[in-house]
Amino acid sequence: MAKQLIICDCSGSQQIDATGLSQATGISCSKLHSALCTTEIEAAAKAIAGGEATICCTQEQSLFEELAGEIGAPMPPCLDLRDRAGWTSDTGQTLPKMSALIAEAGLSVPAAKSLDVVSEGLCLILGPADVALSAAEKLQDILAVTVLLNDETSPPMTRAFETVRGDLKRASGALGQFEVTLDAFQQLDPTGRQWSWSAPRDGGQSNCDIILDLTGDVPLFPAPEKREGYLRADPKHAPSVADAVLQASQLVGTFEKPLFIRNEPLLCAHSRAGQTGCTNCLDICPTSAISPNGDHVTIDPMICAGCGSCSSLCPSGALTYDAPPTDSLMRRIQTLASTFLTAGGAAPRLLVVNDHGGKMISYAARFGRGLPADVVPLELEALNTFGHAEILAALAAGFAWVDILMAPGAEQDVLDRELALANAIGGEKSALLDHSDPDALSDALFGALVPASLTTPVRPMGTRRQITRQAAKALAPEGQVLPLPADVPYGAVLVDTSACSLCLSCVSLCPTGALGDNPDLPQLRFQEDACLQCGLCANICPEDAITYEPRLNLADSALSQTVLHEEEPCACIECGALFGVKSTVDKIIEKLAGKHAMFQNPQAARMIQMCDNCRVNAQHHQVNSPFQGGDRPKVRTTDDYLSKRRDH
Repeated sequence: MAKQLIICDCSGSQQIDATGLSQATGISCSKLHSALCTTEIEAAAKAIAGGEATICCTQEQSLFEELAGEIGAPMPPCLDLRDRAGWTSDTGQTLPKMSALIAEAGLSVPAAKSLDVVSEGLCLILGPADVALSAAEKLQDILAVTVLLNDETSPPMTRAFETVRGDLKRASGALGQFEVTLDAFQQLDPTGRQWSWSAPRDGGQSNCDIILDLTGDVPLFPAPEKREGYLRADPKHAPSVADAVLQASQLVGTFEKPLFIRNEPLLCAHSRAGQTGCTNCLDICPTSAISPNGDHVTIDPMICAGCGSCSSLCPSGALTYDAPPTDSLMRRIQTLASTFLTAGGAAPRLLVVNDHGGKMISYAARFGRGLPADVVPLELEALNTFGHAEILAALAAGFAWVDILMAPGAEQDVLDRELALANAIGGEKSALLDHSDPDALSDALFGALVPASLTTPVRPMGTRRQITRQAAKALAPEGQVLPLPADVPYGAVLVDTSACSLCLSCVSLCPTGALGDNPDLPQLRFQEDACLQCGLCANICPEDAITYEPRLNLADSALSQTVLHEEEPCACIECGALFGVKSTVDKIIEKLAGKHAMFQNPQAARMIQMCDNCRVNAQHHQVNSPFQGGDRPKVRTTDDYLSKRRDH
């Protein structure tokens, strides 16, 4: 944590309580500057040289970085207090919000894991000949360019870049590792006076690092804007083409690809024994980076764009966001809430944004009303990582309301689904804001009615499911059963006892052990807290006896096993040991005894009512038993062989 805050009121345009900040955060503050980036630049240099300081200004961060380089000192972190708290038309106290933002900035966030991606600049350009060849001429000195033509255009009389002809049938991969398949593939023959094309052939394959798609046609990949290395532009819009060409020219070298999602296959509830269960991640992934892999799923890290939708919807926690990890987000939420309340604030509201929302806040602060004093912004890399568990954790930590500001590229259907679930559990205390105008954003926040926050905040810990339950119990302490929308990962299993035969197929497939048996009695047991509502038990049930009820049971009974169905056990007619289900044995006797060739004999029919041990014993001693052999032959010894030789 920084040991000093370098504060500036930006020419007197904001109010900063240095003494209050020091008391609330435990960090000493510098004197209150007014022009740290201009006339007081020497003070900034001294603070940077001293180290262990945080400069409370991000507008001039590049200036401070340049200054640090000149004096040979490491650049201290920068924190934006002005746009997010200082510049506001709200006359309320801003000290609690500033204290919360400072405390959050002091948290250590683990660095995201990554892998290196190498692009050597092999670029494939698609599109009409005039546009594609023009783009190739601009890139020929920077990239290794190949232009794919698909019409009868005469080949260009140049060897500065490659030209081929054919139909692109398939493309896969991402930056640095694209694979393409071409039909009617023809290469250019540059010999002779008139250049010509080779004979066409199907199934031509090649690799490239970058694809520049200027066809204006259907994109080659789902969510094309999220596929790294794949650039598209409308061939009829010259500025767009120029932008795409410029972007392509920069994609040479070694790049770090973050590993956004952590996968724990053993927790996955996708399928068991050929039966499909949960498909949330497969259905929602915008880039198709997730694919089935046996009973589990696998993620292609090169295609994954890190939207975080799969981690929010995964019921088991098999997929979790790891850039940074989920627990660091929970710490940020709890730190913001606890510091705000400790500094004297009441009923704070959380505004969740990404970089787009951060810019909206800056515009609203400079040109409009800014944010209300009780609205605390939380900026994330990916909005979709903020699901129902995070919303409920924020409400339990002391936030009165949670708003998520919609942004381009975010999956709104995921946000809508998670907000609906959070509101069903937490009581309508979160919303999705969809504003592209900063003034409209400010008006919506200033005009909102703020409910009371939790009087006794809690700090839930554990997995996202555990956090959800702990937060829900804090928000609804009477331990009620909350009805939930359909297709949620919480609920009860309902069994039609008149149809269930207690075959226990559902128990063998349940991925979490929510369904269990009793080794001593024919019983089907259920622990509601562990149920993911994945669908595997309903899909495998041969009697279609299983249905679901989406709900969150906050009673302690949800943490222990209850009996869903039980029947009288069958007692062995020989030894009295309990085995199987009496009703099932009776049905088998009714259908087989005296009616099936193998059970015409009454003694054979009696075996149906025997336990395993007695049945084997009875089969062994029955007349003409297939298990009964003749007398064992006498063991022959060495003396037997020698005596036989003497006799001869």
